[in-house]
Amino acid sequence: MKHSYDRLGEQALERLDLICPPPRSALPRNSRKHSERQKGIPNTKEDIKKDIVKEADTESPKRDLYLLLRDNAANDKVLGALWTEVNSVPEWVDWAQISRGQEVFYRYGGPALTGLAFQSLLGGMGANRVVEVLARTGGFSTKVAKGRLWETTQFILQCTNSVPSIQPGGAGFASAIRVRLLHAAVRQRIMKLTNQRPEYYDVKAFGIPINDLDCIATISTFSATLIWLSLPRQGIWMRKQETVDFIALFRYVAYLTGTPTEFFATPEQARAVMESLMLNEINPSQTSKVLASNVISCLAAQPPSYASRSLLEATSRWLNGNELCDALGLGHPTLYYWALMAGQCLFFMSICYIYRAIPLLDRKKIAALRKLFWLIIVEGKHGLQEESTFDFKYIPDLHKTMELEEPQKTGIKQAGIERRNFQALTVGCGILCVATYAGFKIVCGLVGY
Repeated sequence: MKHSYDRLGEQALERLDLICPPPRSALPRNSRKHSERQKGIPNTKEDIKKDIVKEADTESPKRDLYLLLRDNAANDKVLGALWTEVNSVPEWVDWAQISRGQEVFYRYGGPALTGLAFQSLLGGMGANRVVEVLARTGGFSTKVAKGRLWETTQFILQCTNSVPSIQPGGAGFASAIRVRLLHAAVRQRIMKLTNQRPEYYDVKAFGIPINDLDCIATISTFSATLIWLSLPRQGIWMRKQETVDFIALFRYVAYLTGTPTEFFATPEQARAVMESLMLNEINPSQTSKVLASNVISCLAAQPPSYASRSLLEATSRWLNGNELCDALGLGHPTLYYWALMAGQCLFFMSICYIYRAIPLLDRKKIAALRKLFWLIIVEGKHGLQEESTFDFKYIPDLHKTMELEEPQKTGIKQAGIERRNFQALTVGCGILCVATYAGFKIVCGLVGY
């Protein structure tokens, strides 16, 4: 499956490129800046600035591939085939079940986002084939990795917002199609560069970029990994029906993004695929270390959580285990940060189990988190600040490389989630002590001591 991929999506992209050519920055080129460097001709800051201004003045308006597809589907056979496919709802889709699956995400909102960031994404950097594609886009430098993470979260939020959002014509539906075409653009770009310079990307070793296996792994990290790894390691277990509903939701997301869906037909199959991927695909490389470090660096001491690097590394180790994190080159936090992570788990467990047990509170929490997550991730001043259309902005280039970078400095000092975790740990220890003392007194009374 490393050499099979979404051919219909790529064919559709080629037709869309003919109808509305991509901006110059997304086209294969030998930029003057690089050619001059190769010839030994220096570029002054003024020359570079002039180039940037010139490109900005001649830049085409931002393309929206979803709108282009929608508006031209009736006039092109290939575009029509893709449009018909994504608008044809599979017979196995049950909208009531999809709705329940969406609610599951917000029922476990905090630990789910933690799992997505530190196990699905950061732990996923251990997949050495996948990181070769990620590194070539440049989208995981410390300056832009946080925005890349927010865009992925926006996609998840749109897919889980409501049933109308994921149905044909909805915001989540549109974003899924945009992501599908974006994947085709990245794949097409890397393959064109490889044809120019074969050593740029090893197709035989890594497979076609963003192939079927990679897409299956992505859907698995969004769903199965959360259910059977991320949440249990934070002390939370989904109920059986929640598991079935959550897998069904992401099976439909897989369908929209051009990913094979048969591997998510049942929870048992989804778990088997997850375990197979963990055994066969996780083999960290030097590139894995660079990207993992950059993810930690871009989040350390940053809003909205203001978590220290040590706490982020403790979170990563708690979820992924020491063996993988050692291979990724992450630091070793002190016991204090492990204790803070334990406090965070106690906090999440208390909130999730209490609210889940009371239907009225459960409904209110789900509604509140839907609004809060969107406000923080998309609309907030520390988030995207505007809704992403998943345009092709992290563009592979022959001269683009990924290196270890220093953390971003904000000059801001906030207690953030570390204070909350410490308070939760203190309360939890207090309750444990009281319960232990009460149990001791009860036992003493029963035995007449």
